[in-house]
Amino acid sequence: MARRPTTRTRKAPSRRRKNKPKSSWLLKLLIPLLLVGGFLLSSYIGYLDYTVREQFEGKRWSIPARVYAWPVELYAGLDYSSQSFEDLLLQLHYRKDDQLAGEGAYSLKGGRVNVKTRAFNFGDKPQESRSISVNFSGGVIAGITDASNGTDVAIVRMDPVQIGSFYPTRKEDRILIRLDEAPTSLLQGLFSTEDRDFYHHFGVSPKGILRALWANVKAGGMVQGGSTITQQLVKNFFLTSERSLTRKVNEALMSLILEYHYSKDEILEAYLNEIFLGQDGGSAVHGFGLASEFYFGQSLKTLNLSQVSTLVALVRGPSYYDPRRNQERATERRNLVLDSMQAEGYIDAQQVSEAKKQALGVASVTHRSANRYPGFIDLVRRQLKQEYKEEDLTSEGLRILTTLDTRVQDTLEQSIAKKLTQLEKSPKSNDLETAAIVTRRDSGEIVALASGRDNNESGFNRALDAVRQIGSLIKPVIYLTALEYPERYTISTSISDTRLAIPAERGKTWSPDNYDHREHGEVALHTALTNSYNMAAVRIGMDVGLSRIANNLKNMGVSRPIDLYPSMLLGAFPLTPLEVTQIYQTLAGDGYATPLRSIRAVNAADGKALQSYPYTVRQAVDPAATFITNTILQDVMRIGTGRSAYKYMPADMNLVGKTGTTNEMRDSWFAGFSGDYLSVVWVGRDDNKPTGLTGGSGALQIWAELMRQISKQPVQLIAPDNVQMKWIDSISNGLTAENCPDAQLLPFVDGSEPSAYADCGSAPGAAESWLNNLNPF
Repeated sequence: MARRPTTRTRKAPSRRRKNKPKSSWLLKLLIPLLLVGGFLLSSYIGYLDYTVREQFEGKRWSIPARVYAWPVELYAGLDYSSQSFEDLLLQLHYRKDDQLAGEGAYSLKGGRVNVKTRAFNFGDKPQESRSISVNFSGGVIAGITDASNGTDVAIVRMDPVQIGSFYPTRKEDRILIRLDEAPTSLLQGLFSTEDRDFYHHFGVSPKGILRALWANVKAGGMVQGGSTITQQLVKNFFLTSERSLTRKVNEALMSLILEYHYSKDEILEAYLNEIFLGQDGGSAVHGFGLASEFYFGQSLKTLNLSQVSTLVALVRGPSYYDPRRNQERATERRNLVLDSMQAEGYIDAQQVSEAKKQALGVASVTHRSANRYPGFIDLVRRQLKQEYKEEDLTSEGLRILTTLDTRVQDTLEQSIAKKLTQLEKSPKSNDLETAAIVTRRDSGEIVALASGRDNNESGFNRALDAVRQIGSLIKPVIYLTALEYPERYTISTSISDTRLAIPAERGKTWSPDNYDHREHGEVALHTALTNSYNMAAVRIGMDVGLSRIANNLKNMGVSRPIDLYPSMLLGAFPLTPLEVTQIYQTLAGDGYATPLRSIRAVNAADGKALQSYPYTVRQAVDPAATFITNTILQDVMRIGTGRSAYKYMPADMNLVGKTGTTNEMRDSWFAGFSGDYLSVVWVGRDDNKPTGLTGGSGALQIWAELMRQISKQPVQLIAPDNVQMKWIDSISNGLTAENCPDAQLLPFVDGSEPSAYADCGSAPGAAESWLNNLNPF
C-alpha cells in the first residue's frame, strides 16, 4: 500500500538574539567618565598649579615689623650695677656661657661681666659683634676693656631690647635668610635626616619612603620620615596639618608642580625660611633664622655643630623635642642627627664625639612678647600710621627703633603698683586707675608710658585717650601769659585774692572759691601761684584775656579746640595726659616747644635706614616769662602744694612742678621735672567718681616715687639775657638793700623791677642768710 505523503508545516526560521559583549557597553560608559574625570583632574591640577605659582612667585611671607627700645650705652662712670647689666642681658636673651662661644653670650667673674655682643644694624652704620669685659665697682661701671687686646673702650652700644612686633593676621614670625647664608652643617643635617635624595627626585621619593619605613622598623620607632623636603615645604606653606588622604594627595601633586616650576635651590631656600620650629606665646616661630635667635639668642651663622643639630632635630616635632621643656628627648634626637650626618660622610667620628659632649645651651628666657609694653607700642603705632600703611607695618619686616628706656619703664610700673596699693588704703580711695608719661627734659623723647594700672594689658590707653579736666595744671600757663606783659605783671605784682562774681549765661554769675574756702587779700603774684590760689588766678586770667591764654596753650602744643569760658581758668576743660605732657615739655624747654617723640628711626629689614626723626624745636612762648614762671614753680615744690616731693628727694634737686585737683577730687594730677626727666601723672577712676585725693596726696606720690629712682640731675634754670635778679622785700614789695630780713632774690625782665626803695634799717647778714637757703635758679 502506497504511503500517503504527509505535509509538514515548516516553522519560519527564528532570529537568534545575539548578546552584546559586556566590554562594549562598559567602554561606552567608561569613555565619557574618563573624559569628564580627565577634564576635572586637569582642571584641578591647573587650579593647584595656579595656586602654587601665585603664592610662590608673589610676596611669600608677611614679615612683622619689629619694635625695639633704644639701646643701652655703657661707659665708665655710668650709674649701672652688675645686677642691672645681667638683667639687661637676660632681656636681650643672652645665654650664660663661660667660653663665650658665639655672639649673645656672657659670663660672670667677680665684679666683671664678660660679654660677646651681637651684631646689629642701627641704620646709621652696622655694629659688629665684639668681646668686652665690663668692670663694676660700687654700683658704677668702673671701666670697659676690649677682651681681644686689653685696650680701654670709651663707649659700647648694646643691641636693643625687642619690645614688640606689629603682626599680620596670622601671627607668624621669621627672619629671612638666603641659601648662601645657611651653614653647611645645617644643609647636611637636613639631607641626612629629612631627604637624602633631595637633588635626585621630582618632589616625591618612593625610594625614600621605603628606606624610611625600613629604618623605622629596624629602630622600633620613628627615626626617619618618608616626606621629602619639598613635601614638607608644601605642607607648611600651602596646606594645613590635617591628617587625611585628600591632603596627602594634594601634597604629592603640589610637590610635583613645585619641582616642575622651580629649581632645587629655590625650594630649599623657601624651606629654610618656612618650616615651623616652635611656638613663642601666641606667635609661631618659622624658619631657621628666627629659631636660632629664639633658642640660642644668636644669629644662625654663628651656631656650632651641636646647636645646628639641635635645630635640625626640631623639624620632626618642635613641641616633642623642645630643648627647654624636654632636654633629654631633645639631646637624644640631636645625637641621632649627628649619627646620621656621620653615616652620610659629612662629619667624622671626632666631630660627633665633641658635639655630643656639649650641653644644649639654649637661652633661658623663652618668651618674646608681641606687646611687652602695649601702651607705648600703641603710641608708636599711631605715630607710624601717619606715614606708613598698615600693610607695610605688618608685612615688610621694618625695624622701628623707639625712644623707650626699659629701665625707666619698669621703674614706672613698679612705682604705680606700689603707690596705688598704698593710696587705696584710704576708705575714700578705691578702684583707682592711672596714666603716666615720662620724657627726657632736653629732647621730648618719651622714655616710659603707662596706659593704666595694669600696663601689660592692651585696651583703653588712658595716657593717650583719657580726656579729663586738668584743674590747677592750667595755672602756670595763665601766669606765664600775664608775665609776657612785664609792664603790667611782674613776679612781685600785688594780686587780689578775694571773691569775685563773673557774669554767666542766663543772668547767672560764677564765683570761684579757693580750696581752703578762704580769701587771702592782697598777695604777691609768686605767692598766689605757689599756693595755687584760685581767685587770684581767675582775676589775672580775666584781665589778660581768655583768648591769649588759649593761644599760648596752642603754641605750647594743644591742638584740640578750647572753649573760652571763664571756668577754663581753673582747668575746667579736658586734656589727655599726652597733651598735658606736651604743655609742660614746653615749660621744661624754657619756652621752646619740642614735639613729643616715641620713634628715633625706621629701618628696612636689612637694616638700611628709611627714615629718621630728628630733634626739632621752635620758640612757642616768651623765654623770659617762662623762666620767671619756672622760678615760681620751684617754690611750689619747696614751700607750696608740691613740697611733699622732698620727702623722697634731696633738697638740692631744685624741682619744678605743679599739682592739679578737679572738682570733688575726681582727678588728681601732677606735672613736674628735674634736670633730666619730665613726668606727668594722672590718678582717677574710670567711672569719674571722686577719689578723695588731691594732686599732692595722689598723683604726686607716684611722681616722687618714680623720680626718686630715675632722676640724677638737679634743675639749673638759666636766665635769659633780659632777665635780672633783684632783691625784693616781701612786705613792702619795694627794691631793698641787701640787709632786709624779708628780702627775696627774684627775677625781673629788664626795666620792670620796682622803682621804689624800702628802708629796712640795718640788719647785717640777712641777705647772706637768705642766699644760703635759696634754691639756685
